[in-house]
Amino acid sequence: MPDSPYIVHQPFVYHLGPLEVGGFGLAMLLCFVIGQILLTRELTRRGHDPAPVGDLVFAAVVGGLLGAKIYYAILVQDMGALFDRAGFVFWGGLIGGIIATSLVVRFKKLRWSTISDASAISLAAAYSVGRTGCWAVGDDYGRPWDSPLAVQFPEGAPASTAANMSQLFGVSFPPGTDPSAVIAVHPTQIYEVILGFVMFLIVWRFRDHKHAAGWLFGLYAVLAGIERFVIEFVRAKDDRFFGGLTLAQMIALGFVVAGVAWMYSRREVGPGRPGIYAS
Repeated sequence: MPDSPYIVHQPFVYHLGPLEVGGFGLAMLLCFVIGQILLTRELTRRGHDPAPVGDLVFAAVVGGLLGAKIYYAILVQDMGALFDRAGFVFWGGLIGGIIATSLVVRFKKLRWSTISDASAISLAAAYSVGRTGCWAVGDDYGRPWDSPLAVQFPEGAPASTAANMSQLFGVSFPPGTDPSAVIAVHPTQIYEVILGFVMFLIVWRFRDHKHAAGWLFGLYAVLAGIERFVIEFVRAKDDRFFGGLTLAQMIALGFVVAGVAWMYSRREVGPGRPGIYAS
């Protein structure tokens, strides 16, 4: 599209002989590696044993990917979507990862508040890195946008054509619009990479907080909920059921409320609420 006034996206794919290296898979690998490095270092810095980190990350991988796929299949009302390469939803991944890692914490008789508090840092960093995978394959883009910074996804997943955006996301176009026209949209993937990094910086700033262990995870839940609630306004979505809000926004509000409540309950160190450092 040489004459386009907009940015034209090309998928990130490299071929190493018979092996195809895709941007999404690479981003997923990096986000879990970075998460493991940060969690290990933070637990060690706080004086806790980092030995369970490998098991926790493995549980997060399995639970996160399963949760993301199950959420997507429920959202599109097609259980066959469980076997598609595309279709991973953040909230499903986060909830699935929390459930899976909580089971490991319980099995190994660890303190959930201690693990979750240190995990807040790695979660924020992993989110920012993981969202680069969405940009790499050209999915999770936004609504139509007329700006020099808008992006066209002629080879996106799916392509940002008028037909796809109308059929899949319920976007309305003027009569006579060519169904094959590639529409310029908000690059919401880039927005989320930036916002995810901002979340990481905020959580990193409070990593030495004096509240009870677990408080930092509550802060992450609040930030993640706010980030997702805001970004949904410009995403291409067709599930705006609750007064114009999407299902993801309703879940985001739930995370904000739960995060605030958890932060309040962990505001002071006391009996049954230890600090973040090992005694």
